[in-house]
Amino acid sequence: MSSIFTRSFFLMGCHFDLTLVADEVSVADRLMEGAIAEMKRIEYLLSEWIPTTPVSIVNANAGLQPVSVPDELLQLTTRALNFSKLTDGAFDITLAGLNQIWIYDGTMSRVPSPAKLKEAIRYVGYQQVQLDCEKQTLFLRQKKMKIGFGSIGKAYAADCAKALLLAQGVEAGIVNASGDMAVWGVQPDGKPWTVGIVNPLNKEKVFATIPIQDGAVVTSGTYEKYALINNKKYSHIIDPRTGIPTTEIASVTVFAPKAEMANGISTSIAVMGIQTGLHFVNQIPAVRCVIVDHAGNVFTSNNIKTNKI
Repeated sequence: MSSIFTRSFFLMGCHFDLTLVADEVSVADRLMEGAIAEMKRIEYLLSEWIPTTPVSIVNANAGLQPVSVPDELLQLTTRALNFSKLTDGAFDITLAGLNQIWIYDGTMSRVPSPAKLKEAIRYVGYQQVQLDCEKQTLFLRQKKMKIGFGSIGKAYAADCAKALLLAQGVEAGIVNASGDMAVWGVQPDGKPWTVGIVNPLNKEKVFATIPIQDGAVVTSGTYEKYALINNKKYSHIIDPRTGIPTTEIASVTVFAPKAEMANGISTSIAVMGIQTGLHFVNQIPAVRCVIVDHAGNVFTSNNIKTNKI
């Protein structure tokens, strides 16, 4: 008789939960250890905080010289840059250069000056990332530029862990990378996994649930991580084109085939705004979304049904 096994752990600076269906504890433990090792591998590929990772080395050589990188990083960067083009820059991995401008640890007491923002924006722009697929190099054209995969990195790790577990015969599970979830299969009783959408105005309550059997779901919210300055909240989701945090959307939940894709879209929608974001999603048949604004109003894309609570 199959059972559900779970494990929680801290990785990539975030809280992770791993759930899978297996026949016995020893098998589940072995499979979970393998999945965690795979996600640690991704962390040591993408982290911008560990100085020896390929991403850190690329950042250290910004404006100096191209850096040879693993093909996996080259492919992920290629997808990220394509997504930047698709969203007119609403998504941008070079946004990492603004990490020193907006601080979300409670110490920020004033909004950055226009001059400071203008200076910081000089080093943001996906067009300045140079890929050479033949030489397998990555180069940031300007000094002080940085790339960062804080947005899609943990989602990509969830996708990789899911792929590994599927290859090892795990028929059902959830990899939850701090809200970026890769899901497959059904529960032992045959029922689908159910994802709850949290009310951003009351984090203790779920206002709707959606069944999901195979795919990914990601929520980008401006309600959990923000800087409070003069009683005004400035979210951690920043428009790469202006350097200013987004204000219209409280949360956006995206359903897509893969977590990496869902994360990129959810982040982009938060920057685009409600109407542009819905129009964007409605042109992608495999993607659905639920948006909540700061007044609690709910907006949904086409072809999505929620079970309201």
